[in-house]
Amino acid sequence: MDSVWSETTQIEAFPPLRGDVKTDVLIVGGGMAGILCAHFLQKAGVSYLLVEAEQIGGGVSKNTTAKITAQHGLCYQKLLKDAGAETAKLYLDANQQALREFRKLCAPENGAGIDCDFEEKDAFVYSLRDRKAIDMELDALQKIGCSATFQAEVPLPFDIAGAVRFPKQAQFHPLEFMAGIASGLNIFEHSPVQELAPHIAITEHAKISAEHIVLATHFPILNKHGGYFLKLYQHRSYVIALENTPDVRGIYLEETQDGLSFRNYGKLLLVGGGDHRTGKQGGNWQILRDFAANTYPGAREQYAWATQDCMSLDGVPYIGRYAKSAEGLYIASGFNKWGMTGSMVAARLLTDMILGRANEYADLFSPQRSMLKPQLLRNALTAVGNLLTPSTRRCPHMGCALKWNPAEHSWDCPCHGSRFDEDGELIDNPATGGMK
Repeated sequence: MDSVWSETTQIEAFPPLRGDVKTDVLIVGGGMAGILCAHFLQKAGVSYLLVEAEQIGGGVSKNTTAKITAQHGLCYQKLLKDAGAETAKLYLDANQQALREFRKLCAPENGAGIDCDFEEKDAFVYSLRDRKAIDMELDALQKIGCSATFQAEVPLPFDIAGAVRFPKQAQFHPLEFMAGIASGLNIFEHSPVQELAPHIAITEHAKISAEHIVLATHFPILNKHGGYFLKLYQHRSYVIALENTPDVRGIYLEETQDGLSFRNYGKLLLVGGGDHRTGKQGGNWQILRDFAANTYPGAREQYAWATQDCMSLDGVPYIGRYAKSAEGLYIASGFNKWGMTGSMVAARLLTDMILGRANEYADLFSPQRSMLKPQLLRNALTAVGNLLTPSTRRCPHMGCALKWNPAEHSWDCPCHGSRFDEDGELIDNPATGGMK
């Protein structure tokens, strides 16, 4: 099933890379983070090239709900409790700055912005029953100087206990944005990296030498360094696009992990939810279709799609040096369902690191920060359990037993989120080849 974005956009095609080349920076991965990194490096006059295994925007970026917001659920009360006010404030500032960068690229005052249906919208995180959680988030935001406010009612078809309102956030058409910003960049498609060594990457038809290598592959494809197979897991969520529905006049997210999200695109209402860890059971599209049938009986479903997100141990992305022992290697991953602002933060931060410039957010997003979080144990137990599960269908990434996903007719890995079709062909990384 294809998203409304991929059905309404044609992105320029780029050639594969052939021959031996040298460059200052190699970017691996043509999603939003990789494309933005290429954009800022080009603006800085840095020699770079970007290689993509398939087509740019053809992975997770085409399946986002494309909300550009610093409101990431009820995250600030958790950040305040776990890391303190300074860290929570830095996280807010980094994502608000990312929003400003998108606004500048999409709708600058001189009128030369990227035409991608960029719209300012207020963003709301709501609770159906837990007013206390909403009040705690507002209290945390007040302590770090955010202008969020309480909202007692929202234009959704049910009553709420309350909501946190972030003013002047945004939404857009992600592939139209990528089509606009990618034009003129040094991009090579159908060039999957088959081997990585220090300052070297090898594709089927090329050997690339680079002082700096940025892995922007959604889930990192290199297991040798960094422990990302323990520091990350993947989560699936689902979207339907409905006609004959009202304008909800904003961006909405329920505060529970399996809650519903809403936003409009033109005459369509995008309803998201049905979340579950990849390889586990969840609500998928059926939850959304049942909700639509009961709430919007006159609506017609026009599109349905699913997406997959990399989740970090503490809710903060991993952006920076891949590992202390991996000189010149960088990562951007773990955006925790907020890949639009996360990609922009990553592009600016990694560009600064490559250019040797100080960046105030480097420590906050450092992949070398502490791994001692409860999620680490859950990830380890999931991996051990699946490694010991008898099965003839194993993931080639690290050998975990695969689980059948009846809603999407795919074999999914509960350990790290690789996915394969019924014939064993690769759908999603970190695996780099077909199913064993």
